[in-house]
Amino acid sequence: MLSVRNLSVSLPPGMERAHAVSAISFDLLKGQILCIIGESGSGKSVTANAIMGLLPKVIRVTEGSIKLLDNEILDADPEHLRNLRGRVVSMIFQDPLSALNPLMTVGAQIAEAMTAHGEGTAESRKGRSLELLAEVGLPDPALMYHQYPFRLSGGQRQRVMIAIALAMEPAVLIADEPTTALDVTTQAQILNLIRDIQRRKGMSVMFITHDFGVVAEIADSVVVMEKGKIVEQGSVDKVLKNPDHPYTKRLIASVPELTGTDRVLPETSTSPILKVEHLVKTYSSGSRLLGSERLSRAVDGVSFELKPGRTLGVVGESGSGKTSLGRLLIKLMKSDSGSIFFEGTDIAQMAEGTFRALRPKIQMIFQDPFASLNPRSTIGHILTVGPVAHGTAYPQAREEAMALLSHVGLDAGAFRRYPHEFSGGQRQRIGIARALMFRPKLLVADECVSALDVSIQAQILELLDQVQRETGVSMVFITHDLRVASQICDEIAVMQKGKFVEIGPPSQIFLAPKSAYTRELVSAIPGKEQARRAA
Repeated sequence: MLSVRNLSVSLPPGMERAHAVSAISFDLLKGQILCIIGESGSGKSVTANAIMGLLPKVIRVTEGSIKLLDNEILDADPEHLRNLRGRVVSMIFQDPLSALNPLMTVGAQIAEAMTAHGEGTAESRKGRSLELLAEVGLPDPALMYHQYPFRLSGGQRQRVMIAIALAMEPAVLIADEPTTALDVTTQAQILNLIRDIQRRKGMSVMFITHDFGVVAEIADSVVVMEKGKIVEQGSVDKVLKNPDHPYTKRLIASVPELTGTDRVLPETSTSPILKVEHLVKTYSSGSRLLGSERLSRAVDGVSFELKPGRTLGVVGESGSGKTSLGRLLIKLMKSDSGSIFFEGTDIAQMAEGTFRALRPKIQMIFQDPFASLNPRSTIGHILTVGPVAHGTAYPQAREEAMALLSHVGLDAGAFRRYPHEFSGGQRQRIGIARALMFRPKLLVADECVSALDVSIQAQILELLDQVQRETGVSMVFITHDLRVASQICDEIAVMQKGKFVEIGPPSQIFLAPKSAYTRELVSAIPGKEQARRAA
């Protein structure tokens, strides 16, 4: 179905290496799922974009061949490529916020994929769009059809991207980190959906991921990439159980394991740094005047305490209210009712002018690095502008920024570059460095490692743990990856439909969960069954 031979893609002068992809070759067979795995910046997404004919002008293919159903992609004219995209080969992009049109409703964007190829009538396209919205697990498809992307959570936007890619049921599906932003239960649904369609239609799937649990769950064969080169490829059993290359062994060793062990930390002050009582946030949509208003409680009476130097994990499905809770804690939006006591002071209803002095003490690592980084500023400016505005001398801020870039796995050259020059995972590392620049007392981390490959993920978790032990910073760690939560959190709160349904130490949540919803989350962890059988 797809044959890549000796493909090389050059990078602009001045980058860390000459080629994004260097002399790679692989085949995607009919009805098979090929997983491409590697660290952020290894060339996975560049390979996918080259196949789709979507490479930016600053990088170009210098040699090689890409054949899709005997069509040579590299020599094809733009009109022929447009005819192939969506109908023969389709792609689920890594970053749904930048890939979706903010001015079009979700339903219109799904229908547009069919309209572009003259498929069906307006009525049949709407029916198919509603069907796809239901298939990818979005709630209330009839309502979702008329929503705009900004109204959806990160995971919900990713599901819309998957629906668009599957609209024409293409022969080849390229999935670039399609489940990165999804919670474990939705991730399991999406993997099952892609596998089901692949089997029913004989579809071939090229699945790019950094999650070995997903590889174990879905792959027929695996390609491992490092710095633009293929270092190992073979069947999933061969690569996962008997890897030959040291890099593959290192990646597999970095995969976080689900532990039910409670972390042992030195005793701290008994008075909490953060105390939340009966916090409520309600969203409204539709029109009260026309009688179509709908109210949704994103945060519904949440209460908890967080001691200095401790980490509270908040886990739950996409749309459960995790991100809304994080934004309330850092006062990026106002709560409807309830209290947020930070160091004994209620900040919930505090005026912005009064709260501004406290902002350096409460920092957030955002879920979507593309949206949270200024595209017109260099990374150096992004990291130093905040501390300088709060009185730090620029030379000192620059020195601290360079040290933090090294800590999060980026080289010194990143200081002078712009956000668009980095991969999704690299942008997330920059977001983490920016939050740590202020040496905060409370860090709200919203899916801060979800976009990172396993080796960098392990480094970042180790970094956060080191920072916490050195500075005593407290963390609210929002994640959909229960394996990560078990590694770093002292206490875990399980959130469903705006409420905490269970809260307790990792040993309780993962080994003896009391809630049926918690049991469902734990059982949906990708690769868990394969790991159990291997053991």
